[in-house]
This record gives sequence, C-alpha cells and structure tokens, in this order.
Amino acid sequence: MSEPLALYIHWPFCVSKCPYCDFNSHVRESIDQDAWRTALLKDMAHEAGLTKGRPLTSIFFGGGTPSLMPPATVSALIDAAQAHWSFADDIEITLEANPSSVEAARFADLAQAGVNRVSLGLQSLDDAALAFLGRAHSVAESLDALSIAQQHFARVNIDLIYARPDQTGEQWEAELRQALSFGTDHMSLYQLTIEPGTRFETMVRTGQFVAADNDEAATLYDMTQSLTAAAGLPVYEISNHARPGSESRHNLSYWRYDDYIGIGPGAHGRRLNNATQRHKKPENFISAIDRNGHALASEEALDPESRATEALLMGLRLSEGICVDRLSQKTGMAPESLLDTEAVDRIAKLGLIHRAGSRVIVTTQGMPLLDAILPEIVAVEASAPA
Repeated sequence: MSEPLALYIHWPFCVSKCPYCDFNSHVRESIDQDAWRTALLKDMAHEAGLTKGRPLTSIFFGGGTPSLMPPATVSALIDAAQAHWSFADDIEITLEANPSSVEAARFADLAQAGVNRVSLGLQSLDDAALAFLGRAHSVAESLDALSIAQQHFARVNIDLIYARPDQTGEQWEAELRQALSFGTDHMSLYQLTIEPGTRFETMVRTGQFVAADNDEAATLYDMTQSLTAAAGLPVYEISNHARPGSESRHNLSYWRYDDYIGIGPGAHGRRLNNATQRHKKPENFISAIDRNGHALASEEALDPESRATEALLMGLRLSEGICVDRLSQKTGMAPESLLDTEAVDRIAKLGLIHRAGSRVIVTTQGMPLLDAILPEIVAVEASAPA
C-alpha cells in the first residue's frame, strides 16, 4: 500500500485557557513528561501497525501548546515516525508555538529535532487586543519570537484573529499590512468566532461585549482577500493564505480528504475508510494507553455516502474546489449522485460557484456564504461522524 499519509500529534496542555478557545486544551499544575512521551509513542505504534509501508508526507504537532513539549520528546516522536513509516523526501514537519520568550528559546532545539515549519500564534499586533484575547505575550515578544523563528525554520506561518469587537477597517488594514511586511510564506487569518462553551460565549450572552456583526465581518473579509492577493499570498482555503507552493501540505491532506493518522488526546483520524478518535481528557488518555496499548475511544467504518459527504464539505473550502471524478473514484459513488447539478447551475448563475469540467469551485464571492451554499448543492445524504 503506497498511498501517502499525514500524521497529527496532539499535545493537550496550555499555560492558561484562552477565552475564545474551544479546542481540546487543558491546564495542569504538573506534567509527567516521561509518561507522556511513552504514551504518545505507544499510541503511534498502534497506528503504525495498521498502516506500515505508506510514506508520510507531513507531521503536525498541534494543541494545546506543543511548543511547551520538551524538544527531546519532539525528537523522539519524529524519530519513531521515521522508523514506523518512510518519509517523503520533502516531508513537512510543523509545530504550533506561542510567541513567548520561553518557547522561542526552544526553537533552535526544535529545528535540530527535525521540525522544519513553525506556526506562530501571534493573534494580534495590538497589545490591548492581546489582553482582550487572553494572550500572555506582548507584541514586542511576538516580534522577537518571529525573528528567532525565521532564523531557524525554512517556513513560518503566523496566525491572526480579526473581526474583533469594535475593530475598524482602518485598524485591520494597518495591522494586516504590518503582518504582510514580515515576509512569512503563509498566514492563517481567522475571524473571531464566538464558540459555545467558551468564556467569550458567556461574556457575549451576559452583555459584556458585542461581537462584530456579519456585514462588518464580510467587509473585513473582502479587505483581507484583496490585501493578501496583492502581496502575493492569495487565499487557498477560507482562512489560509500562502505564496504559491507554500500551502500547508498537512492541512491540504485534510481538505483533499487523504488519509491521516491522529494520535494524542482527542485527536481525530481518517484511515482505511475508518473514522478514529482518541480519548479527550488527558488522564483518560493515559489510562487507556496503560490498559490497551492505544487510546482509541472510537473507531467507526465510514460508508461511501459518509466519506463523500465529508470530502465535499472539506474540499469545497479550497480555492481549487473539488474534482467530482476524483471523488467518485475515491468513494465508488457515481458522479451524478454527489452534487445537485441543478442547484450548482442555479448558484453558478449568481457568480458564487464556478464549474470547469469535472471541477466545482466556490468563488471568492461565494466563500463567505459557504455555510449556506453547501446544504443546497451537496446531494449525498449521510450521517458522518463529527
């Protein structure tokens, strides 16, 4: 079996919980680093036993805050992955990092361990906004960390959050132009979303602040597309921008619906037509490893309809869109059963979708309306796992 694989490794720990975050992240007073290294290596070995012989094209350390991992643990996991699977010649190995001075001090060791791409969670270039977002770093720390990252890693992504309460177009334009001047090859630009169960959701519900409305957010989105395109980092997925050839290969594996392994607390995977999920709570993850040698909480076979639905929902996020013929080959479903062609043609007349042979693309004008477009055009009916 030679189809490529991506590997996701979840590190669930953070110094503090950000008020907008609904990720599987946890704050603990102490962490047994040896126990966690051993557990992650065992979890990886279980998945490798099912997928040996397939080349790895990418590894992604996500979190949580994986830059808090000891570089020795990162090195051990990369070495184990190379031993379990073969590495593609141009393998991409990404690690998410906070731009604090403590974590930036580890960048040289992380690069030595094999990390060749870092994703920095700057989130804002305004100190007041960083305080609002619950971030522990300052803008000055961010810029220092970015400079250090660019010395040690060939590829650097920066994350920013916009459409914050009361943020004006002029403010976002100045902030984005400054970010573009840094010269990174990739930028992830997210609109602030008020997620259920977060502290921000409670604050909005109790009237402590008002989230940006849809019209304001749409205006800032359009500005974002124009400025990044002009700077040579066009959008290739709703929130992601890159110089041509510098797109995140790991995330493209998700969006193109290729197989990927997910290990670590709460990690999802899609491999061999199965949906996998690990135990979410760190303590339950460790207990499952001790009990079973892996931390699978669920493993469910996906029928063709479920795989097709997931592939459509993911692929239509991309500026390249989806190839209906390729999707038909991957799922075994007839091309005409995947999309409602009448709905596609109707929405195409509005300029929100473009069709080119077997390829269907949501246009730049249609992308902000993607959540409304998808139920109209996806013909497959399935109940796919979350």
